[in-house]
Amino acid sequence: MSNKVITERRGHLLLIGLNRADKLNALDPEMITQLSNAYTLLDRDRELRCGVLWADGRYFTSGLDLAKVIKAAPREILTPMIPRGGIDPWGTNGNVCRKPIVSAVEGPCYTAGIELLLNAQITVASDNARFTQAEISRGVFPFGGGTVRWPLAVGTQNAYLHLLMADEFDADEAYRIGLVQKRVKPGEALNAAIAIAERISQQAPLGVQATLQSVRHMQTHGAQSALSKLKMKFVRLLLSKDARRGVEAFKARRTATFEGN
Repeated sequence: MSNKVITERRGHLLLIGLNRADKLNALDPEMITQLSNAYTLLDRDRELRCGVLWADGRYFTSGLDLAKVIKAAPREILTPMIPRGGIDPWGTNGNVCRKPIVSAVEGPCYTAGIELLLNAQITVASDNARFTQAEISRGVFPFGGGTVRWPLAVGTQNAYLHLLMADEFDADEAYRIGLVQKRVKPGEALNAAIAIAERISQQAPLGVQATLQSVRHMQTHGAQSALSKLKMKFVRLLLSKDARRGVEAFKARRTATFEGN
């Protein structure tokens, strides 16, 4: 199996690189499996606290390699693209990663690539980034979570604008509507994403994971259900060693060093 997804540890970070540049990083079944394995590593390894998703080549991704994905579909029951028990990078039919992911987009990012961003937490894009959610122009619709997460991320009407037009739009528009949280010059997206991920990794891991869990609970079950669980989550965190470390550091007017327990 070739390395269509590459990983690199940097302290508490896991860099996850799409590595099929000769095919514009089109996501074929093998690549999806490798991407799931990388997300699963990030989720399960206690030393890892944040992921950075990036891509080699001039495209972030051209989306799904539809011909290969459709061809593999009948075998999905026997040999699933998302390994059983593994993390689903799109978070639609399997386990979700409990740790945050910062995405670094250079160049075009199409269809399933946008849905990867929407299922992550923060996106940095260079000024040369381009985006298209073009499924309806191909006779299907966004089935990687786009119809649900677009409205949550950018508002319903902004979502309709790009979901129904299937148009290509630039980094200016992506930033305007909130699909992208930070814009940088071409070639700077990865370093900017790493800087954000390093800042996140300095925070209390249990607090970060509880924050992600609470936001996702709200998105899935509604605000009132999420609010009803806040007090119990807070009490559990107060009993952690990291909470004591945080309080002691605050009293001493120094930066806390957290260990994730």
